[in-house]
Order: sequence, then structure tokens, then C-alpha cells
Amino acid sequence: MRVITDNLPLYLNGLATTLRICLYSGLLALVLGTIMAAFRVSPLAPLRAVGTSWVNVFRNCPLLVVLFFMAFGLPELGINGSYFVFGTLGLALYTSAFVCEAIRSGINAVPPGQAEAARAIGLGFGQSLSLIVLPQAVRSVIPPLGSVLIAMIKNSAIAGAFGIGGDLFSVGENLTSAQGEAALPVLTGVVLGYLIITIPAGLLLGILERKVAVAR
Repeated sequence: MRVITDNLPLYLNGLATTLRICLYSGLLALVLGTIMAAFRVSPLAPLRAVGTSWVNVFRNCPLLVVLFFMAFGLPELGINGSYFVFGTLGLALYTSAFVCEAIRSGINAVPPGQAEAARAIGLGFGQSLSLIVLPQAVRSVIPPLGSVLIAMIKNSAIAGAFGIGGDLFSVGENLTSAQGEAALPVLTGVVLGYLIITIPAGLLLGILERKVAVAR
């Protein structure tokens, strides 16, 4: 425990950086995943093809490969940025495929009569999806969405190992390899840092699920 207390400012900075990565990645993944879910159920075949390709590419590609492409492939194409930006973007793209499938399953669970009634009163596809179907779908998939987001928080360690400086994983790596501290207490501090994020996130999602659960 001495290692943790002596390096508490480093751990707190690492926790703050990890929270920033998770917050930015989570918000972007939710937006992209929702758009791709809308594409997946679109009546237009080209949009369905885009959504299907997106999911197949990012869900079947290892996160490490996505991060390598972001860090080394994009600069080859003339797109430059920091490891923080590339790591956050790669984590968001990877997670968005799983968010898309969770939301699509919620859309499929909404009774077809809801969309038919929306069309009967003159609403187009976009209006019936955004105003009628999607709100019900999201409320019904909060548990799987929560699992996806918590998995994303844990996957942020891979982004940290990839080169993002200052996050929890980087702090642990620095203390063990550069400063020669014993691995067990250092990693205990890293684990506690991730638990500080994931346990409250799980509790918050549980409360949210009970608040907005769809009565069936």
C-alpha cells in the first residue's frame, strides 16, 4: 500500500486521464452506434450495406489492430494526431459496432404496430424511428448497453498500453518498469482505479434501468 499512497497524485492523474478517454469514447460510440443502427434498419439498401459493413469490420477486428491502424495507418494517409486522439477514436469506433447491435436488437423488440401506427399518421421513416421506435428501443436495451460501455472502460487499458500517456495503465507501467517498484502493489492500485470507475458506472446504469424500464 505504500506504493499507492506515495504515488497517489500519479494514480489520481491516471484516473482522470482514463475517465476522459472513457467519456469521449463512450459519447462518440453512442452517437456512431445509434446512427449505424438506424442505417441497419433503413429501407434503403445502400444505408443497410454501410451499417452492415461497419459492424462486420469493427466487431470482427481485434481492438489492437484498430489501434495500430489509427496510429500508424492514418499518418501514412496524411492524417496526423496525438496518441490520445487516435486511441480515443479507435476505442470509440470499435465500441460503436457493439452499441449498434445492442440498439438494433432493441429496435427489433419494439412491436411492429408502433411503426405502422406512426406511418398511418403520416410520419416518415426518420420521424417514426427517432420519435416513436428509438426511444422505446433504447429504454429496453440499457442492460446490454451498460455491459458494452463497461467493457469499453476495461478496453481503455489496451489503448493505454498502446501509447496514451498518463492513464492508469501507463502509471502502472511507469512505476514498475521505470521506477522499479514491485508489480503486485502497483497493479493493485491500477485495479482499484478501474474499480472506482466501473462499480459506480454499473450502479448508475442499474438505477437508470429501473427508472426508465419499459413495462411489458
